[in-house]
Amino acid sequence: MSYAIVYSSRTGNTALLAQAIRDALPPEECVYFGAPAPEALAADVVYAGFWTDKGTCDQPLKEFLQGLTGQKVFLFGTAGFGGSPAYFDQILARVKENLAPGVQVLGSYMCQGKMPQAVRDRYLQMEDSPRRAMMLANFDQAASHPDAADLARLKAAAAETI
Repeated sequence: MSYAIVYSSRTGNTALLAQAIRDALPPEECVYFGAPAPEALAADVVYAGFWTDKGTCDQPLKEFLQGLTGQKVFLFGTAGFGGSPAYFDQILARVKENLAPGVQVLGSYMCQGKMPQAVRDRYLQMEDSPRRAMMLANFDQAASHPDAADLARLKAAAAETI
């Protein structure tokens, strides 16, 4: 079984996940590792990673997913807001809408990812409120993710696909 690991990473979080998958799978079967590119379409299985942009995957990965035909896919991603499996499931459902009917989803994985300091600075400029406090608390919690436990869970999920 040949595979490709395709990912888009704005802050480095999804790149960490992509590397964890690479470490968990047999290296001799990897035909591509990197940003969305046509070369990845030669693989039997595509591990497709994204950062969350407005509740779905980012545009480069969206366009790549729309180009898949008969491959099997494993979706993985990060979101600054997180911790809730229901929230992650909503994101994954929107990402799956980019897949053609013939593309089989082998599995998926999402975790929280740290955000740039500029995001926290923007939150600090907001009027003091329970919403602001919640956003700051979420930012602080996200600062350590993806962590070792996140990566271990992803490796286990990816290993189940081979």
